[in-house]
Amino acid sequence: YEMFQHLSHIDVLKRLKRASGHLQSIMTMIEKERNCSEIAQQLHAVEKAIANAKKLLIHDHIDHCLDSAA
Repeated sequence: YEMFQHLSHIDVLKRLKRASGHLQSIMTMIEKERNCSEIAQQLHAVEKAIANAKKLLIHDHIDHCLDSAA
């Protein structure tokens, strides 16, 4: 993982890969005509996972910028 400028990027990437897999399973749920409320619940979980990955990335960026400025 030497190519990553920030260590948190490894964690962000892991979270996004997990969310991607989860999204694939939701698409399968839709194809199999699963219950709409189940699908909506799973979509909410993916949205939350992506939002948390985004927060981690932003917080890391802020921390890195503050460290560089100091």
